[in-house]
Amino acid sequence: MADIFGVVADSTRREILRILLERYNQSNTAGGELSVSDIVDKLGLSQPTVSKHLKVLREAGLVGVREAGQHRYYHLDYAPLEEIEDWLIPFLSVDFDASADEIAAETEGLKQEQRAFAAAIGKAFADTSFQMAHAVKDAKPRIWRKND
Repeated sequence: MADIFGVVADSTRREILRILLERYNQSNTAGGELSVSDIVDKLGLSQPTVSKHLKVLREAGLVGVREAGQHRYYHLDYAPLEEIEDWLIPFLSVDFDASADEIAAETEGLKQEQRAFAAAIGKAFADTSFQMAHAVKDAKPRIWRKND
């Protein structure tokens, strides 16, 4: 399964899978197959680049291929995806809402703490600024002389 995650980590390969899924959903005939040239047109990439990605997907078992002369027609293979789905289901049934509420409460507490800290710093700065302003105002100007 780790190999499949590595394969689908690439955005181009995910896009190829999406294109093949769209084709499958749109077409009840030909098993949702697309030729390499159709995939190239949809992606706007070079044929060698698309073929390289299709090879990786094929080796991972995520796509199947049918050869007809010099043409190759690709389709999704759902078996590895169903294995991933079975692995993910326990994670999807976890109650993440409770965790989100807890995180929101912690974040709100942190925000209040940050506001209190910022207010304390602001007050200290204002007090220091006020004291400095009065100290400078009360100071007698010095007369500087040039040594001739």
